[in-house]
Amino acid sequence: MARIRKPIPGVDPKLLIKDAARLLPDPTRRLFLRGGASLGALTFLTGCDIVDGASAEKVLRRISEFNDGAQAMLFNPNKLAPTYPESAITRPFPFNAYYPEDDAPEVDAADFKLEVGGLIDNKEPWTLERLYALPRESQITRHICVEGWSAVGSWQGVRLSEFLTRLGADTRAKYVWFQCAEGYSTTIDMPTALHPQTQLTFRFDNEILPRKYGFPMKCRMPTKLGFKNPKHVIGVHVTNKDLGGYWEDKGYNWFSGL
Repeated sequence: MARIRKPIPGVDPKLLIKDAARLLPDPTRRLFLRGGASLGALTFLTGCDIVDGASAEKVLRRISEFNDGAQAMLFNPNKLAPTYPESAITRPFPFNAYYPEDDAPEVDAADFKLEVGGLIDNKEPWTLERLYALPRESQITRHICVEGWSAVGSWQGVRLSEFLTRLGADTRAKYVWFQCAEGYSTTIDMPTALHPQTQLTFRFDNEILPRKYGFPMKCRMPTKLGFKNPKHVIGVHVTNKDLGGYWEDKGYNWFSGL
């Protein structure tokens, strides 16, 4: 006798399947949809029975974790994000944050010291003067927001890999965690930290980084979605523990690579 699937309390099966498919990386998404996406397929893929709203949320979490792992495996640390000519720069470059522009933190340049910690040899804080003296590179790359818009910006700063070398960081560690002045935080994987375009950014369009774009510094990662690019950075820590982040702790994909 065919099994009759009863309605699941608090769950719209069609929306659940649609959300799950969106969380999968492209190759897996196509196979999933081509194979007849269903609640049974989700149960098989995640090992979770969907019996109510809470278990449906658990399934989506499992799918998200699967997506993070797949993206990390596919990440090529030598592949560069596209770069653009100056004529392509978006002017004015949009402000983006989870708070209004007027609420952007004000950091005193004279008193600022970047705290560094974790698996590094030299834990002496860095003044802006020392940071500004580091070798500087420029990139014109696209910022891609999870909300669906994008903009091209001009960024100047030091490669994060260069900075980690000067700290004597253990680059065999798994993660780099960023702490920000407004309470924001995020954790990135070490391969992304060592990517040649991952930059501690001190300038925007060859001017001191404006407050609305992240003064005194941001970490610019054109290989990541915008929310993984922390602004107003006040601390950098090398660690083997995933310390999460503001949006990641709310359920956003952890890896969020492009």
